[in-house]
Amino acid sequence: MTGRERILALLDGKPVDSLPFMPITMMFACDQIDAKYGDYATNCQVLVEGQTHTAAEFDFDYVNTMSDPACESADCGAAVTFFPNQPAALDESNSLLADKSRLRDLKVPDPCASPRMGNRLRALELYQQRIHQQKLIEGWIEGPVAEAADLRGINSLMMDFFDDPGFVTELFEFVLELELAFAKAQVASGAELIGVGDAAAALVGPKIYQEFVWPFENRMMDGLRAIGARTRLHICGNTGRYSAYWGR
Repeated sequence: MTGRERILALLDGKPVDSLPFMPITMMFACDQIDAKYGDYATNCQVLVEGQTHTAAEFDFDYVNTMSDPACESADCGAAVTFFPNQPAALDESNSLLADKSRLRDLKVPDPCASPRMGNRLRALELYQQRIHQQKLIEGWIEGPVAEAADLRGINSLMMDFFDDPGFVTELFEFVLELELAFAKAQVASGAELIGVGDAAAALVGPKIYQEFVWPFENRMMDGLRAIGARTRLHICGNTGRYSAYWGR
């Protein structure tokens, strides 16, 4: 079986010759081609070269578009610092939504016309040319808590759950619209599976997770499947009761 066939068969409940091998690699893949990570995060050709080389060298079953969590937020106007050889970092002291009232005027950018999201879309198009359906192509978006934290600041968001839950709900609605728009563009560019990174969700307790986060992660996964994408949700910690999202 090819890597692509192996993953799709498993997701469809069919027999496979082995479990799919899908480790998350970013700096590791960059190091395999001796590139600078700043280039890997901002130049789709470097990212694709690193991913395809690493997938071939270690017999991965897929390739992905991940580089850092600041992709969507940067295109929304967030302050992001880039470094030569480490992941980009959001400037939480100057977060885009430090003033919560700015959310009212915040618009979802067009992924195809945006610098960072557009770069990832071009990576997906390059994968189509290079891997010839041998590996599954995975796109990537941020989950509700992760992207909200990127826009608001992680510490401020944690306080908002208690101080202004209505704002959190409005922010999550914006994030859902943003991420589904980006995911739709990725599917159109060749992504068959969309990974969702929401590791920040592990910072809240079960009560907040169930009340605020779970409904939006649920809607996000339903939205991804509605546009024809397979899904993979990444959250750190003990999420056994809620993480039934690896699949169709």
